[in-house]
Amino acid sequence: MRMRSTLPLVAAGLVADALWRRNRAARLAPLPPSGEPVRDDHCFVTAAGVVLDETTRRAASAYARERNLEVLDLVPAGLDGARALELVRRVDPETYQGARLAVGGGGGHAMLVTADVAARAGVTRFAGLSAAEMERLAVRLKRYAPVGADLAVTPAIAPVGCPPGERRAILRGRWPADLPVYLSGNLIGLAALGFAVGRGLFGARRAADALPALSVLAAAAAQPYLATAGTPLRPHDRHRFALTRPVGALDRWLRVAVQRERPDPALARARAAYASELAGGVERFFEPRRADCPWCGSRALRHHLTSGDHQHHRPGVFTLDACDACGHVFQNPRLNPDGLEFHYRDFYDGPGEPEVERGFRLAAPHYRDRARMLRGRAVPRAWLDVGGGHGHFCNAARDVWPQTRFDALDMSVSVKEAEDRGWIDGGHMGFFPEYAEKLAGAYDVVSMHHYLEHTLDPRAELDAAARVLPPGGHLLVEVPDPEWILGRLAGRWWHAWFQPQHLHFVPVGNLVEALEERGFEVVEVQRGAANQPVDLLMIVMMLAHRVVPDPDKPWTPARHRRMRGAARTAVYLAAGPPMFAAASLDQFLHPLIKRSGRSNTYRVLARRLPGGDAR
Repeated sequence: MRMRSTLPLVAAGLVADALWRRNRAARLAPLPPSGEPVRDDHCFVTAAGVVLDETTRRAASAYARERNLEVLDLVPAGLDGARALELVRRVDPETYQGARLAVGGGGGHAMLVTADVAARAGVTRFAGLSAAEMERLAVRLKRYAPVGADLAVTPAIAPVGCPPGERRAILRGRWPADLPVYLSGNLIGLAALGFAVGRGLFGARRAADALPALSVLAAAAAQPYLATAGTPLRPHDRHRFALTRPVGALDRWLRVAVQRERPDPALARARAAYASELAGGVERFFEPRRADCPWCGSRALRHHLTSGDHQHHRPGVFTLDACDACGHVFQNPRLNPDGLEFHYRDFYDGPGEPEVERGFRLAAPHYRDRARMLRGRAVPRAWLDVGGGHGHFCNAARDVWPQTRFDALDMSVSVKEAEDRGWIDGGHMGFFPEYAEKLAGAYDVVSMHHYLEHTLDPRAELDAAARVLPPGGHLLVEVPDPEWILGRLAGRWWHAWFQPQHLHFVPVGNLVEALEERGFEVVEVQRGAANQPVDLLMIVMMLAHRVVPDPDKPWTPARHRRMRGAARTAVYLAAGPPMFAAASLDQFLHPLIKRSGRSNTYRVLARRLPGGDAR
C-alpha cells in the first residue's frame, strides 16, 4: 500500500519538474539571422565534428554585438534529450548573463568569444575540442565574462554525440572529489525506482493496482515533451529518448559509471612530493608554545580544544587556548611560516580550488549583504578588500556598488587571477601591513572578510587599516564569533574553528575596543544578521569525512586507494539523509537566529574619525 501511494507522488514530481524546466527552456533565445559581417574581434570555438557556416557566424556576431556580449554559447536546437534537459536544469536563461558568480554552461558545441576574453582566459585551441573540454571552457569563460556571457539556440548546428567517457570527464569536473558518490547515488535511485515500478506492474492483482506504476512510466515518457514543447529546443532523439525511459536512463548512467579514468600523473608527482616532505614529521611546523595571550598579554590561559584538520585531513594535531582575562582564543602552539605554507598549499588553488570555489560561489547573497552595510552611510569611491583571494566578494559587490573601484590584496597569486578575470580593478600581492604606507589615502573603504582569523597578528592588521583609511573612511570586518553557543557545544566539530588555518578568534567586544583605540567610531555591529546557515550540515559532513577521508588527496598514501574510495562512497551515501536533514534544519533555524542577535558570525562597520590615532 505504501509503495502504491508513493508512486503517484513520484509521477507528479516528474511532471512538475518537466514544467519547471520548460519555463526555463522557453526563455532561451533563438538566434535571429543577420547579414552583418563578423566583427574582427569575434572568435569561434567549436567541438570536434561541429561545423559553423558563415550565416551562423554572422548571426552570432550580430547578436553578441547588439547585447554587448563577450561570450555567446550556440546551442543546437536539436541537442539530444538528455543534454537538453540537463542544460535547462543547470542554467537559468533569465538570470544567467547578470549572475556574476554563476557556473558557466552551454550546449557543448560552439561558442563565440571576443579576442580580449580569449587572451585573458588563455584560450589557445579553437577547433576540435572534446565535450569535456567544451564544458571546462564554458565554465572558465563565464568567469572571465561574468556579466557578458549568454546562450542562444540555433537550428543550423548539427548535434554531435557525447560518448560515456566524455560524459564521465564532464562529471569529474563538476564533482572532483565526490564523483563515485554522485554516480552511485543516481544508480541506486534509478534502480530503486525501477524496482518499485516493476513490482507495481507485475505484482498487481487487478488492473487498477498497476495504475500508480503506469503513471510513473507515463510521466517519465512525457517529461522530454513537456520540458521542450513550445521552446526553441527540439531534441533530435526526443521520441526514442522518451520511449526508452527509465530503462534508458539507468543504461546511460551505467555506461558512464563503468568508464575507467586515466591516472593523473600530476597527482602521483604531488603525492611523492608530500610523502618526502612528511617523512621528517610535522613537529617542525610549529613555533614554541607561548605562555601569554597575544591580544592582552595575560598569562591566565586555559585549554579550549584540540582538533585535527577536519577539512582535508593533513597530518597534525592543533590546540586552541583561551584567555580568561579577555576571552581571546588562539592557536597555541602556532604554526610557523613553513607550517602555514604546508597547510595552505593546494587548498585555495590547485587541487583544492574546485571545492572552495563551490562554497565561494554559493555565498554570493552573503557577499551582497556585506556590501549593503555601507548604504545610507557612504558612497564608496575606491574599495580595498584585504584577503580578497580570487575576488569573489568584489565581483558580487559590484551588483550593489556598480560605480565603485574594487581592488584586492592577498598573499596568494589568486589576486592576479582575479585581476585577469576582471573581478577586481587592481590587485596587490603581499602582506597588508607592508603595503599600508604605500596605500595610505587611496581607499575610502577597506574590508576584511574572514581574514583576521588567518593572520599572525590581528592588531597589526587593524593598525594597517587605520593608516590606509583617511578620516571619514570605513572599515568593514567579518569574522567567526567565538562566543557562538554552538561553537562551544560542538567543540572541535564546529566548522568555524577550521584548524589549522584559523589562528585567532576575537570576541566582538575586543574588536570594538581595538578599533576605538585606533581612532575608529563603530557605526554598526551585526551578529544575528551575519549568520551563515551551515553549522549542522558541516558537522555531519565533517564527521563523515573523518571516517573516510578523500583517498585522492596528494598527502594521503596511495595504498588501498580503491578500497578506501569504495568505503567513502558507502559512508557518504549513508550520510545523505542526515546531511539533508541537517541542511534543512539550518535553513529552518536561519531566520530565527537572525532575529536572535547572536550567530556563528559577526560584522563590524567602523568609520575613521578625524584626528584619530593612526598607529
